[in-house]
Amino acid sequence: MLLKLPASEGKIFWTRHSKAKMRQYKFSEKRVLKILRKPDRREEGIVPGTIAAMQITGTNKHPTEAWMMYIIMKKPKGIKIISAWRYPGRTPVNKRPVIPEDTLEELHKLIK
Repeated sequence: MLLKLPASEGKIFWTRHSKAKMRQYKFSEKRVLKILRKPDRREEGIVPGTIAAMQITGTNKHPTEAWMMYIIMKKPKGIKIISAWRYPGRTPVNKRPVIPEDTLEELHKLIK
């Protein structure tokens, strides 16, 4: 099944990393935008200056969460979606999960 990848049009901009992660986790453009518009929870992202939003997915037996990380841009005005991922289980509120250093470095490069 091939997913149609989003184009950076209007006020939403997509990074190559976010498109690759959407393909990996089989997220559609509408699914990621739904997390942006109506999150169950918003927190500070793992990279300074970013915002992470989450929606609860899955079932009671197999709980998961759908996450996305974005940054609000001033010029040009809009939102840049940096990453999207599925987390198995439930994350504690306001507690960051352990993230490998190489992943953090890659995310820092994406923002610059």
